[in-house]
Amino acid sequence: MLMRTDPFRDLDRLTQQAFGTAARPAVMPMDAWRDGTEFFVELDLPGIDLETLDLDIERNVVTVRATRPALDANRSMIAAERPRGVFSRQLFLGEGLDTDNIRADYTDGVLRLVIPVAEKAKPRKIEIGRTNGHKAIG
Repeated sequence: MLMRTDPFRDLDRLTQQAFGTAARPAVMPMDAWRDGTEFFVELDLPGIDLETLDLDIERNVVTVRATRPALDANRSMIAAERPRGVFSRQLFLGEGLDTDNIRADYTDGVLRLVIPVAEKAKPRKIEIGRTNGHKAIG
């Protein structure tokens, strides 16, 4: 299946992720690494209530959504630097990952995903047989 891309949409998406806008703040910072047969992803979401955190997977795309509520309008703010509203980030996973067994945990403002490598993608040994010789072909 071919996917149509719009280079300007992609550029806009990358710009929003890097710098954010007033309407769409910068996305949640992320670290990702592999350790043995599992991939780990950690996303910073300080001040996010677990009840507003949503995690979905469709095919090989994981979507993380979270909400940080707006500030009380009656407050006389001195500084308001933390972005508010709905945050969303999509992670495109490789085909060799076991998306049926993703685990997620949210502790101290960090969402951690643990994604196992699929059995079919794990390295395996191939047994080599021994014969008395090779027969000529042809």
